[in-house]
Amino acid sequence: MVSKEIVTARWLDKMAFETEANGHKMILDAEPEVGGENRGPRPKPFMLAALGSCTGMDVISVLKKMKIEIEKLNVHVEGDLTGEHPKQYYKMHVVYEFTGKNLPIEKLKKAVELSEERYCGVSIFYKKIMELTSEIKVIEL
Repeated sequence: MVSKEIVTARWLDKMAFETEANGHKMILDAEPEVGGENRGPRPKPFMLAALGSCTGMDVISVLKKMKIEIEKLNVHVEGDLTGEHPKQYYKMHVVYEFTGKNLPIEKLKKAVELSEERYCGVSIFYKKIMELTSEIKVIEL
């Protein structure tokens, strides 16, 4: 079944836009050097946030099904931008940072692999247009 999502970006003034998605509003703005007032984050980092959140949600879901308990999961996403306009990400690197006791690394790897290869639509889409790499770090309690 095909579905559609709609996000609205409403211009406020100068460079600021109020964006609404899933009933939640947020202001995005530019830095003062380019005419903004820094009232909110820039749009491009949301591409990184979308990837980190999407894959993180999947990993948590898979680990729960595996009955693996973790204390924390931080997903760090680094994006490399081109130097010329239009500046765009040409590479992203995801670091999955798990914290817990006696975490089974093979199951962590499997959860990450399932997210990156099957469940996370953001990850699967990005892989079509840029280099996407990842690594796992474990912090033992």
